[in-house]
This record gives sequence, C-alpha cells and structure tokens, in this order.
Amino acid sequence: MKLDILVIAAHPDDAELSCAGTILKHIDLGYKVGIVDLTRGELGTRGTPELRDQEAGNASKILGLSVRENLQFADGFFEIDKAHCIELIKVIRKYQPDIVIANAVEDRHPDHGRGGALASRACFLSGLRKIETQFFGAKQSEWRPQAVFHYIQDRYIKPDFVVDISNYWDKKIEAIKAYKSQFYDPQSKEPETYISGADFFDFLVARSQEFGHSIGVKYAEGFTKERHLKINNLFDIV
Repeated sequence: MKLDILVIAAHPDDAELSCAGTILKHIDLGYKVGIVDLTRGELGTRGTPELRDQEAGNASKILGLSVRENLQFADGFFEIDKAHCIELIKVIRKYQPDIVIANAVEDRHPDHGRGGALASRACFLSGLRKIETQFFGAKQSEWRPQAVFHYIQDRYIKPDFVVDISNYWDKKIEAIKAYKSQFYDPQSKEPETYISGADFFDFLVARSQEFGHSIGVKYAEGFTKERHLKINNLFDIV
C-alpha cells in the first residue's frame, strides 16, 4: 500500500500528542496516512507493552489510519546504526510515502531526538539503489520521500510552519485519551509520571493555542523542516 504521509514515532502516543490534528486533517482531505512506531514503549512506568499495543490500536481507529505497525526496537536502547536503518528503510520502501513526519530534532526524552535522526537518515539512505532490501522475498526499489518534517514535542522549538487543527482538536484529545494507562485517571493506582498529572493537558492546550495564536486560529501544531520549502505561488502560504 502506498501512503501519502508516513508518521514515524519513537513510542506509541508520540504521534497522537504531537501531530494527531494534522493527521486527522489530511485524512479528511483524502490522503492516506499511516504510523510506524519504533518501540512498544516497554520502559514506560505505567502500563505494559501489551496494553500499549491495544491502546495504539484504539487510537488508530479514532484517527482513521490506513495502516499502523510497530518495529519493536528496544525502548531506550535503539541506535542510529546500520541494522536499525535497514529495518526502517524497508518500511519506507514498502509504503513509499511522499512526506515523512518524524520525532522532534531534540527533546527531553533522548529517544525522541534519536528517533527523529534515525528517520531522517533512513529516508535519505532509502533513496540509494545500491542499498538492497527485500520484503517477503521480493527485492524492493529505492524510494526517497519528497520531504521530511519533524513535529515538536515536550521542549519548545520554534516552528518553521504551523498547521491549523482547530476543527480537529476534540478528536485529537480523544485519540490521546485512548492511551488510558499513560494519562490522567483519578482512579488509577499506577505511579505518578511526568505526563500523568491532570495539568499535563493544560500544557497541551497552551502549546496548541500558542501555535494557533501565531496564525490567528484557535489551535495549531508546529513543525520544523530539513530544507527550504518549494513554493510556486505566494498565495499558497497566506
């Protein structure tokens, strides 16, 4: 299956937290969007890998994704090396996305910056025909996405562009709350974490409103780019 947009995330829920509104908007526009999670988030304080698998499935249904898969890299320990690049190249060639959206270029959690860098490297290497990969015994053709963007996560990074998600805010929150084990639940007996407090959603609202305010809308998501954007008509960006 060819995708228009492939979102790469170090952990289940990274994509929902950072760019669910953009995913929802582009699916609504008729584009095929999928997510590849690099790990199962097995080092997370709350929940289990099995539970997070289930939660990711529930979130995927809410988002309306064309596909979602998990590469089962080691949470906290995957590296930007040949073995991990090859596995991600196989996925990029499998789905042939025109746009890849990956983790933040740097963030509080080291997996995020490393995941973003791994995705960027794999996207470039995927376009080299002398790197040979196979999928179910068949040789894959080289493929390089037209653009690689990075979403913004915990730490503030000045965005290169922002996407209006005002009409998709409620659905974004619904997708995030599919990860019941990770976020605020007054009945939960799990240990408290950085993201499980009631005020974490206040942070999400504030960040999205800040990005939205910059373009005169209620909610937005911010992204950084790796190269200059190609613009054919100035009115496409006003």
